[in-house]
Amino acid sequence: MLFRSRTLRRRFRRAAAPRTSVIIYGAGEAGAQLVNALRFSTEFEPVVFVDDNPQLWGSVVRGLKVRASSKLPRLIAKHQAKMILLALPSAPHRQRRDILEALAGLPVRVMDLPTLAELTSGARRIDEFREIEVADILGRDSVQPNETLLRARVSAKVVMVTGAGGSIGAELCRQILALRPRRLVLFERSEYALYLIEQELSAMLANMGPPPVELIPLLGSVMHQRRLQRVMECFEVQTVYHAAAYKHVPMVECNPIEGVQNNVFGTWRTAEAAMAAQVETFVLISTDKAVRPTNVMGATKRLAELILQGLAEAGGATRLCMVRFGNVLDSSGSVVPLFREQIRQGGPVTVTHPEVERYFMTIPEAAQLVIQASALAQGGDVFLLDMGEPVRILDLARRMIRLSGLEVRDADHPDGDIEIQFAGLRSGEKLREELLIGADAAPTEHPMIRRAREQSLAWSLIHDGLKRLTAASHAFDYPAVRAILQETVVEYQPENGIEDWVWRAGGPAESKALPD
Repeated sequence: MLFRSRTLRRRFRRAAAPRTSVIIYGAGEAGAQLVNALRFSTEFEPVVFVDDNPQLWGSVVRGLKVRASSKLPRLIAKHQAKMILLALPSAPHRQRRDILEALAGLPVRVMDLPTLAELTSGARRIDEFREIEVADILGRDSVQPNETLLRARVSAKVVMVTGAGGSIGAELCRQILALRPRRLVLFERSEYALYLIEQELSAMLANMGPPPVELIPLLGSVMHQRRLQRVMECFEVQTVYHAAAYKHVPMVECNPIEGVQNNVFGTWRTAEAAMAAQVETFVLISTDKAVRPTNVMGATKRLAELILQGLAEAGGATRLCMVRFGNVLDSSGSVVPLFREQIRQGGPVTVTHPEVERYFMTIPEAAQLVIQASALAQGGDVFLLDMGEPVRILDLARRMIRLSGLEVRDADHPDGDIEIQFAGLRSGEKLREELLIGADAAPTEHPMIRRAREQSLAWSLIHDGLKRLTAASHAFDYPAVRAILQETVVEYQPENGIEDWVWRAGGPAESKALPD
């Protein structure tokens, strides 16, 4: 009777709500487990396997035939399939990219299984599908880390991360914690961001076991040098990763003095505090937008680099270095989550220009390479991360639309689902970014990290420029701020006028009547 009632319930569910036919890509162990999990699903019905291994073609796995992936168009039509589920949790990114390229033109949605780490840890069930990761679309395989470099500046040391609640800062904290520092100081201006990362790291700590790691969450601004120095001295900080910065190009373009305050003076004061507190290593997180900048954000980050190079040449016990890299995937304010949300809402997907290109790297890979680069620091070093080949943003948008089971609507496909609109380059944006100012970069012992050989300025010249920049910022003298940036960062070539909202609203005339 019990068996009969279960059978009746399953038949009733199927009759009440027809299940979506799905094709499973990958007839290995993960695919077989997925079929077992979906047997009792009220939403999905597995109908056939496809696999690239010819030895499996024609065989039967868990009651389903295994076919060649070349037969997918016919199989989709025959079974009226609406979705393909990738059951390839251990496949490298390059293999997944090739598979996704082949699937992009098919009229089905493509979803993925949880990662191998999520499955083995029990964090997610095998039938908890997820969106395709953009890292898979780009097809970049990370290099195995050098454990010696990873641990050199972190393990058993006191480490401090500024901007600990941001995209890069938070990932640095996760990886640093796993490397078991003696103490990890989280320095963050946003109360909510600090709360979130402290909660996450505390949960990690609860599962790590001995030896214990002391976690110190601190609210504070990188503008407050005395606070920074007191923190570093009190907790005996040995390594600082300075990730605190404003990074959104159009936002900083419209708020240039705040960008200067945070990115330039914040870096200067944090570095001075580290030197006064006898910190061993100070690492600035920089950006490819610092190379021949056309916007305020890039100019402020290049000036931050020059500050560290100047301080290093002036001498001191602290090793000062910077790590320069391009865009990171899925960071706050980046294009990938924007595209995903626009597709979810039915479009349009907005791209600035048909030819715009960017370098991309995953947040975990970037953070891991930053930690390793810090071990190579000698003083004044500019490290460049190997970002691979640049990606055309238009191509990225098209792939994301197609892998959602939708079609791009354009002149050739007027009945498509999602339109791509071109909004035009925003103030200060380039078509293409670069990583190297000159033409000289030397290899290091890590294949993904190079050391740039670039000209720097004497600290006396930089210090003079910073004094004048301080006065101009306090006076809200926007033309003077821009002029000093151009004088100090000689590569800075702005392509637009002053975009500050207060300046454009007529604020300069009023600000002269205000006290300093």
